[in-house]
Amino acid sequence: MSASPSSQSSFTEAAPRARDIVQALRASRIREVANAGIGLPDILPFWFGESDQVTPPFIREAASRALANGATFYNHNLGIAPLRAALSEYVTRLHGATSVDNIAVTSAGVNALMLAAQLVVGPGDRVVAVTPLWPNLVEIPRILGATVETVSLDHGADGWTLDLDKLLAALTPGTRALTINSPNNPTGWVMPRAAQQAVLDHCRRHGIWIIADEVYERLYYGNEGPVAPSFLDIASREERVIAVNSFSKAWLMTGWRLGWMVVPSSVMGDLGKLIEYNTSCAPSFVQEAGVVAVCEGEAFTQDLVRRLRTARDHLVDALSAMPGIDAHAPDGAMYVFFRFDGASDSLALCKQLVREAHLGLAPGSAFGDEGEGFVRWCYACDVARLDEGVKRLAAFVGR
Repeated sequence: MSASPSSQSSFTEAAPRARDIVQALRASRIREVANAGIGLPDILPFWFGESDQVTPPFIREAASRALANGATFYNHNLGIAPLRAALSEYVTRLHGATSVDNIAVTSAGVNALMLAAQLVVGPGDRVVAVTPLWPNLVEIPRILGATVETVSLDHGADGWTLDLDKLLAALTPGTRALTINSPNNPTGWVMPRAAQQAVLDHCRRHGIWIIADEVYERLYYGNEGPVAPSFLDIASREERVIAVNSFSKAWLMTGWRLGWMVVPSSVMGDLGKLIEYNTSCAPSFVQEAGVVAVCEGEAFTQDLVRRLRTARDHLVDALSAMPGIDAHAPDGAMYVFFRFDGASDSLALCKQLVREAHLGLAPGSAFGDEGEGFVRWCYACDVARLDEGVKRLAAFVGR
């Protein structure tokens, strides 16, 4: 039985549209700047959060071997057994005893963040996020119908700091989840251990889930050791803490799209269902390369952090010498998030930098209203490349 002409016309009067909540999502302003600059001759791109170096050979060769051996089939939703075992040992070494039953492999860190939200957040729930923040972490709960309240870091003479009392006051009874990214993108702020303990104790009392985005944990410049403070250091594996991680940063595997989660074993069965309905599984040959990264990549990661520290200090010194720029050395991650006097519209400023200086930086407004007036520079590259970027910025500022 066909529809009547009148009912047909009612569905064709307007163009098809996505759900209202999807239409309301903010598009990536980093991509907006990059799209304006990609293809320009002599463009220096520092807008994305990745190194200018390719994945190291020992990891690429492992993937090639796996492909040659036919690792092209479906595998377990939660990841291949060798990778889960390797990650269990890796997390145990860094943060204390962690069973394979707490490890799930995902198709990238951002996929892990979506899965974590799908696991515990639903329509009408209240989520709190510490900002400035990579926009995915704020928009993902909104896709699921939750409301998101932000608590901003404060910026002062010592860089970015957290008002702990303000955050605890926002974590009211009935809050479903708290999202924290530390080390933080874009600011490089690292949550101190004492603050983590206070937040964990508070969330325990009120039954609030903690979704900890710790993808930059190895890109840490503090004195406490080779890894930033983590909720995994102080929380048991069977409470309401989900730690999300990625192979992208510590092993330069951004394009491989491989990540993992540490979750309570009691939710692992439900998480497996969500993975099945999202991606089924991460590719086998990529996971085989992940095993080699985890088991053989420690020396590479430590050397990477040394190089990043050198690049960070070099860039901060150069930026601090320019008039109108307020730059501080971050404690973690791979970005300098600096104040640019007169940058009331950081998106317009970054587009102007692309046009006039062929310099690609990320606008602070991409990370929320709290980031307006700031600009993010990814320093994961060689010093000579940074010097050329600084030269272009100095010429722009001089004009």
